[in-house]
Amino acid sequence: MRIWQIALAGSVFAALASTAGAQQGQPAQPARPPLMVPAPVPGAAPVIVEKIKVHGVSLEGNLEGDSPDRDVIVYLPPNYNKDKARRYPVLYALHGYSISNEKWTTEIHTPQTIEGAFATGSREMIVVLANAQTLHNGSMYSNSPTTGNWEDFISRDLVAYIDGHYRTIANRLSRGIAGHSMGGYGTTRIAMRHPDVFSVFYAMSPCCMSARGAPPAEMAKKMEAAKAAGSSADLDFFTRATFASAAAWSPNPKAPPLYIDLPTKDGVPQPDIMAKWAANAPLAMVDQYIANLRQYKAIALDVGDQDGLKTDTAELHRILDSYGIVNSFELYSGDHVSAVADRWQNHVMPFFSKNLAGE
Repeated sequence: MRIWQIALAGSVFAALASTAGAQQGQPAQPARPPLMVPAPVPGAAPVIVEKIKVHGVSLEGNLEGDSPDRDVIVYLPPNYNKDKARRYPVLYALHGYSISNEKWTTEIHTPQTIEGAFATGSREMIVVLANAQTLHNGSMYSNSPTTGNWEDFISRDLVAYIDGHYRTIANRLSRGIAGHSMGGYGTTRIAMRHPDVFSVFYAMSPCCMSARGAPPAEMAKKMEAAKAAGSSADLDFFTRATFASAAAWSPNPKAPPLYIDLPTKDGVPQPDIMAKWAANAPLAMVDQYIANLRQYKAIALDVGDQDGLKTDTAELHRILDSYGIVNSFELYSGDHVSAVADRWQNHVMPFFSKNLAGE
């Protein structure tokens, strides 16, 4: 795998890794570890699942034409309808690139893993999953006139809607944010910039953490041809993910029909565009937000030991440590997706149960 591809990998990274290498004439990747899915907990009470639409004022008028009305899955605790006076902490969960919130439920095996977490001691909370797919298959949870202001949608519109329609504890001390891959990137980005909204965050295998150079010549050629044609739909995973990055980080309202600037022009790298991308890399951004990060009650990072994203995740941990910001980091046995269901039930949910404030 090329470093460029690793940096862009999303929730299907592990599944694509071996085939991508084979297509490029590179050695096949090691055999994938087995999926780790917790068994259903006997007697676990069922959560209440609501599938709703939330209108995003922050997404209105986006140049891609993506709908500002977003599908959202809300998991309410088993006792939500029994104790009408009780209010709950809320965990906002962000999915990865190339998939929807519905697809992510099959990776983290919700609602089973949420029910299992509650049944094994995690305090009840509301869990919210929003669909962040866009024209190029992923929003990067960033603000852009091309995609709409996704950072604002998550941290403002969605939080306001959930607080207004459910019995939440409407306080930053009772709000957490977590995500995997592109969602781990979004979690880190949003957490850095919005300590007034969230007090706890957990980034799972975050992608796109470090600044990177221009794409390889073959990819650049495909991208420029696709831009001229006005569509990325037929491109391979990594090339399309690069389009998603361009839509998020180098938008250009004067460049229809895709309204983006690419990192190359006629095959030549464009330093000004790459500078914009670098400015959105959390490892480059983090020093600007240390004061914000000090406001968090708890921070956790994890990544599989067979995941190409482990180096950058460990580097974020090192930087936080260097500033004396308390955080936990775990390098567990697995690849990009093999253990996410186990992590969700047995690590992520208990982490928020411990650290989010109740009533």
